[in-house]
Amino acid sequence: MVAISGGKDSTAMALRLRELYPSRAFSFVITITGDELPPMLAHWADLESRLGSAFIRLYCTAGREPIGLLDLIRAERMIPNFRARFCTRMLKIEPFFTYLGSLVGPSAWYSGLRADEETREGIIHELPEVSIIYPLQDWGWGLADVEQYLAEVGVVIPARTDCGACFFQRLPEWKALLLEYPDRYAEYEAIEAEIGYTFRSDRRDTWPAGLKELRLAFESGRPLRNWSRKRKELHCSWCAR
Repeated sequence: MVAISGGKDSTAMALRLRELYPSRAFSFVITITGDELPPMLAHWADLESRLGSAFIRLYCTAGREPIGLLDLIRAERMIPNFRARFCTRMLKIEPFFTYLGSLVGPSAWYSGLRADEETREGIIHELPEVSIIYPLQDWGWGLADVEQYLAEVGVVIPARTDCGACFFQRLPEWKALLLEYPDRYAEYEAIEAEIGYTFRSDRRDTWPAGLKELRLAFESGRPLRNWSRKRKELHCSWCAR
């Protein structure tokens, strides 16, 4: 069982495992937040094609129905923040460990921790029939090795591999989101108005915290430091303004 977040480390691990063991019956597992941007969905589709295997998709559920980030925000009446990351716990961690606990018999979980990162066992000790394997550590792959491998196989990781409305986003990412996906930005504006909280902290910087006010600041032409360079890093296709 290979856990894929869609980021560079898990992507490189999955592709290399398939190269090394083409006939092994891997299960490739992803967790769905329901708020992935189009480049991330395209990246997953490309990986499924390259790996020759459909992903096992895991969801947070309410009753029997899958729910996504915006549904979760409405249910909790709260927008996640760095002190209350219930989004990660409920959309990713809990569905994944529920799936692990449902497996019958001994299982192996391949995790994409690199050789230059510390091993984190977490709550895996509560699942004694699940062993955890770190292929990147076994191969001695650090960040440079992962990036080199992805370049060799022609895989470009999306600028955002998590939610479109992640509260960890920086100002250039919010501006890129507004310019690339204005409909999604409008959805996030609307849920701030509905819930009464903001994704951004009002003490984070000198820019407005609310997305409506932030949009107005962007549209007013207020300069954003290093925007020309940042938009290229974010793969922002047309937002040259």
